[in-house]
Order: sequence, then C-alpha cells, then structure tokens
Amino acid sequence: MGAVLPDLPIGPVLEVAGVFVGSMSGALAAVRKQFDVFGVLVLAWAAGLGGGVLRDLLIGAVPPVGISDVRLMAAALAGGLVMYFGHPRLERARRFIIVLDAGALALFSVVGTVKGLEYGTTALAAVVVGVLTGVGGGMLRDLLTGEVPVVLHQRELYAVPALLGSAATVGLWHLGWAGAVGLTAVAAGIFALRLVALRFRLTAPGPWRGGRSSGSR
Repeated sequence: MGAVLPDLPIGPVLEVAGVFVGSMSGALAAVRKQFDVFGVLVLAWAAGLGGGVLRDLLIGAVPPVGISDVRLMAAALAGGLVMYFGHPRLERARRFIIVLDAGALALFSVVGTVKGLEYGTTALAAVVVGVLTGVGGGMLRDLLTGEVPVVLHQRELYAVPALLGSAATVGLWHLGWAGAVGLTAVAAGIFALRLVALRFRLTAPGPWRGGRSSGSR
C-alpha cells in the first residue's frame, strides 16, 4: 500500500496552497461577472474546494472537507478576499495564476486519487475521483458563472494530464511504490505536461469531420 497523505511533501501545506490558488481563479471569474462580495466568496469556495467536495461525496468521506476542514475553508475565503480587494493588480498577473493553477491541478489529482484508494475504491473509481478532484473546482466555477466549462469546450490539455497522472498514481499504489518520491514525481509530471500544453498550445482533437478532426477552436 502507498504512503498516507500526511507523510507526503505535497500534503497538507501544499493542499492549502492549492485551495488558495484555486479560490483566486474563482474569485477572479466572479469579479469579471460583477458579482457582489458574497458572490465572490461563493465562487472562491466553489473553485477551491468544489472538486474535493465532489470526490468526498463519491467515495463516502463525509462530511466533505470543503465544509468541515477549517484550514481549507479559511484558505478558500482568504483567496477570495485577496482577489476581491486586489483584483485591479492581480488580474494583470493572470498568467502567473494560471501557472499556479497547474500546480493545484497536479496536487489535487494525486491527492484525490490516493484518498480514493485509501477508502478502498477500485482502480477505475480512484482514477475518476482523482480527475474530478483536479478539474471539478474549475467546472463548478464556470457553471456558476453561466459559462460552458473550459475543460469541455476549449480542448486544452487540462483533464488529460490529470487523467494520466491519476492512472500513474494508481499504478504506483498497486506496485507498492506510492511513497513520497513516487507521488511527487507524478505530480511534477502532471504540472510539466500542463505547462508544456500551455506553452505550445497543445489541444485534444476536435469533432471528426470526414476523415479528419476539426482544427478550429
């Protein structure tokens, strides 16, 4: 069996950081939609903790951390307030936030997969909850702002790195190699793949059109 999460260098401290970064992206979306302060904080919570709540409900880990872990809730609200008061300057740093979001994607995918395995799910279920943990917050953020989730329509390699990383985590777990080094390497791989996809604009294939996939976005 793999190592438990508290033994990982990517564990509690970086999980809080990931929630903070994710919440900032939600708050930024709310600010752009001209939401009031309550709406900004709701979107911050949804983006930072939505994936974890969905994961916990699916695997029966109740109450979900999104409503029971004071540290994570505080991180989400702090990220929302930082963006609410500082958005004129922070919006200019959106590229930096996207890079940090890639780190959150990597962390949440690995942590979500391991938590699923710790709760005795099958390998397939663990991969599913890992991916949902990684992308769920962003999807909930987009739905609450009336947008089609980016992960579904822009064809960016966002869910794909999470899927590959979650599958690799399951493999390491069953091989008995899911210790700190192995899981950190997987998280680093997800992070690197996401950044490479952003840098070179790598996309998933579009709709199939007469023997070739559409290249339009």
